[in-house]
Amino acid sequence: QVQVVESGGGLVQPGGSLRLSCAASGPIFSISSIGWYRQAPRTQRELVADITTGGTTNYADSVKGRFTISRDSANTVYLQMNSLKPEDTAIYYCKVALRYGIDKWGQGTQVTVSS
Repeated sequence: QVQVVESGGGLVQPGGSLRLSCAASGPIFSISSIGWYRQAPRTQRELVADITTGGTTNYADSVKGRFTISRDSANTVYLQMNSLKPEDTAIYYCKVALRYGIDKWGQGTQVTVSS
């Protein structure tokens, strides 16, 4: 059974950087794509970026040019976040999309951008 664990969140000043990690364990051969989502207070959860096993990436317009999603050979996915803004403050969740239409979510990691 696939398990998903996020890490790397924290408090950073505007203009700073953070790198989030999403580690998937279990039968990772069944993974189709991995994405980062975020949810701020009083908002719906929204897609930030995702990447398929083939390497195709997709970004929300609000983070293009600032965030980069990548993966390594062990299927750990990273979200490099640069030039952070206060409006990036949210809980960030990793979602692993498995084959056959099954999704697995991590517990989330808090990102706070504040002076």
